[in-house]
Amino acid sequence: MNNVLTALKKVGLHKRIKVSSTHSLGVLSRSFPPSAGAFNSSHAYFLRPVLEFLAENQSPFMIDLYPYYAYRDSPNNVSLDYALFESSSEVIDPNTGLLYSNMFDAQIDALYFALMALNFRTIKVMVTETGWPSNGSLKEKAATPDNAQTYNMNLIRHVINDSGTPAKPGEELDVYIFSLFNENRKPGLESERNWGLFYPDQTSVYSLDFTGKAAVGITSLNGTSSNGTTWCIASSKASESELQNAVDWACDPGNVDCSAIQPSQPCFEPDNLVSHASFAFNSYYQQNGATDVACSFGGNGIKVDKDPSYDNCVYLTTRINKTATRNSTAMANSTSSSTRNEVYAWIASYFLMTLMSIVMNLGNASF
Repeated sequence: MNNVLTALKKVGLHKRIKVSSTHSLGVLSRSFPPSAGAFNSSHAYFLRPVLEFLAENQSPFMIDLYPYYAYRDSPNNVSLDYALFESSSEVIDPNTGLLYSNMFDAQIDALYFALMALNFRTIKVMVTETGWPSNGSLKEKAATPDNAQTYNMNLIRHVINDSGTPAKPGEELDVYIFSLFNENRKPGLESERNWGLFYPDQTSVYSLDFTGKAAVGITSLNGTSSNGTTWCIASSKASESELQNAVDWACDPGNVDCSAIQPSQPCFEPDNLVSHASFAFNSYYQQNGATDVACSFGGNGIKVDKDPSYDNCVYLTTRINKTATRNSTAMANSTSSSTRNEVYAWIASYFLMTLMSIVMNLGNASF
């Protein structure tokens, strides 16, 4: 960072361009209650020089914050509503009396208190990554399009209001949402590939209003898919009893063929009520003209414009049956996505190499 700063100073840009480095919340050894926030002592040997650099140059402390992980790893201690900015109650910090209505603010204030504990009171915090996955493995039930949209839209409202945090009321906060595209080739859990606002084919996972004024409700950026097809899925916020009653109704008096969600059948996995209800809801929806009323289910149905089909589980559609063309188009889509990803990777690499070359030249080989 010192070398980059030196290069910027030589061209007079050091006051306009701030140099910093991002960190994960793992730099804290404690984050609850927020007032007890403290840096991990094992990081002290490199962290203090970084903090001194940031304070001296008025640069922000960059942090990646993910309330999703706090909920996923400790659902008994963190409520989903608290993580999604949807909580109707508040958590009190016993040391300060400050009230927290969401996990995001609590995590930021834990960092501020950790900075203050080391007497770095002027350093501002910048959130370089935050978001919520729209899909996950069987153990990641909170990773849904509904929750992802809810988190990000509530986050936007929270940030643009400039309300700050309980410990820093009214303080403007810069936040960057992760991420623009799903990374379909990324290794790890299913959620790792599903943080994006768009699929690799450039269609939207869900809409996101950056004015902070729109109501939460899953739609595409254009309202419909490229060919006008819509599907009906179950809301992850519906209670199990409501979903079960709706599935029982759809599969019996609703005349839906629910054999595909039975054990050993193509739509049985993932074996959870939301997934099974989504298949049943969509079948009823398509069989009854794909009208808004047909996707109601007591307010537990949600219309989407992205085909929810997966593996061998094919969701019905009112348009030309896509089952026959699914396999024939899969390879073409995979190839085009692969080519696109390679182009994006090449552009990113070229940009990075060019930027590094410019900075190194500015520094007159001081690196």
